[in-house]
Amino acid sequence: MSAQNSAGIQTLLDAEREAQKIVQKSREYRTKRVKDARTEAQKEIEEYRKQKDEEFKKFETEHSSGNKKAEEDANKDADSKVEEIKRAGGKSGDKVVEDLLRVVTEVKPEVPDRVAAPPQT
Repeated sequence: MSAQNSAGIQTLLDAEREAQKIVQKSREYRTKRVKDARTEAQKEIEEYRKQKDEEFKKFETEHSSGNKKAEEDANKDADSKVEEIKRAGGKSGDKVVEDLLRVVTEVKPEVPDRVAAPPQT
C-alpha cells in the first residue's frame, strides 16, 4: 500500500511540475505579447506623430505664404513712408532748425491768460 501511495504521490508531483511548466510558459508568452504590443503601439504612435507633423508643416507652409506677402507689402509701405518723411525733413529741415533757435533765443515773457492782473488802484 505504501508503494501504491508513493507512486500516486509521485504521479501528482509530476503532474504539478508539468502544470507549473505550462503556467510558466503561459506567463512568458503573455509577457512577450505585452512587450510586443507596447513596441507596436510605440511604432504606431511615432508614425502618427510624423504624419501629423508633416500635415502641420504643409498647412503652415500653405498659410504662411499669405502672411509673407502681407509682410512684404507692409515693409514696402513703411519704407515709402520713411522716404517721404526724409524728403520732407530735407526740404524744410533748415527752416525748422532756424525757427526753433529763434524761438529759444528770442524770449518774450507774457503773462498767461489764467493769471489775473493785480487790481489797479
